[in-house]
Amino acid sequence: MIPVDAFDLKILGALQDDGRLTNQQLADVVGLSASQCSRRRIRLEQEKVVAGYHADLSAEALGFGVIAFIQVTLATHSPDNARKFRGLMQRIDEIQEAYSLTGDADYVLKAVLRDLRGLSELVNDVLMPHPSIAHVRSSIVLDRLKETSRLPLKKMG
Repeated sequence: MIPVDAFDLKILGALQDDGRLTNQQLADVVGLSASQCSRRRIRLEQEKVVAGYHADLSAEALGFGVIAFIQVTLATHSPDNARKFRGLMQRIDEIQEAYSLTGDADYVLKAVLRDLRGLSELVNDVLMPHPSIAHVRSSIVLDRLKETSRLPLKKMG
């Protein structure tokens, strides 16, 4: 963890709101000069505190109507099997997030799909036949109560 001060936190908060802010716009929000903001932004990017910038696409507008969480249990708990599973995760575009867990399941996956047929194909044609996987259990999202990638920066200061 790198040290950040109140100005850094303001910069990070403003960039979380709008990553396209110019240095002058950022300076106006934060209360520093544009050159000071620029130097701080560059340092935060170089230190990988700002990991990148991206466009936030609307899944619904692009026809991705199903979000599913999929619990996976591996067939065996060996380094080789885990490596094979991790490789599989990198090849499936529909899987947005994959986490290794404690508890009953070994992994939980978040998948975005166009429809239930897409979920069926992912589970039955891709995941279940894979030799690293013993058990798959999926849950379909009915309603999204909250979605954010924002970090709780106020609690740092």
